[in-house]
Amino acid sequence: MKTLCALLLAFITMAAVAADLPYNENADAKQDIQHALALAAAKHNDVIVIFGANWCGDCRMLDYSIKTGTSAPLLARDFQVVNVNVGRWDKNLDLAKSYGVPLEKGIPAVAILSSANKVLYVTKEGELANARQMGENGIYDFLKRVTASVKAEK
Repeated sequence: MKTLCALLLAFITMAAVAADLPYNENADAKQDIQHALALAAAKHNDVIVIFGANWCGDCRMLDYSIKTGTSAPLLARDFQVVNVNVGRWDKNLDLAKSYGVPLEKGIPAVAILSSANKVLYVTKEGELANARQMGENGIYDFLKRVTASVKAEK
């Protein structure tokens, strides 16, 4: 009985952790982006597409920062955010390439799109690939600078 309870608890814990993973491994990324573009058009804002993976600590740090950290209000007001799973470098690589995102420079990698699906910004040099070292303040400063420059160019 103890073993069964321990197994059940382990299963429940694993399910809870899996539910918190930022990259849906079964998602249709192209459809998710189209949905975000439609919402962005209705709200007159832009889309941030984040390419990453659940195994990537830097990707998870960025996700945490943009959902609950200091960057959350900055992005929630002006952007639709879409996480795109790259798996173990075997998923959605064509999508990243279509937006000019050089995944070989590291993940997480970001493309900012207008609601008309025009690329406004891309991380070209792996700028967020060290998100854990950047910490919340570094991520916030980077996103604030990039989003302000995107807004200024529009």
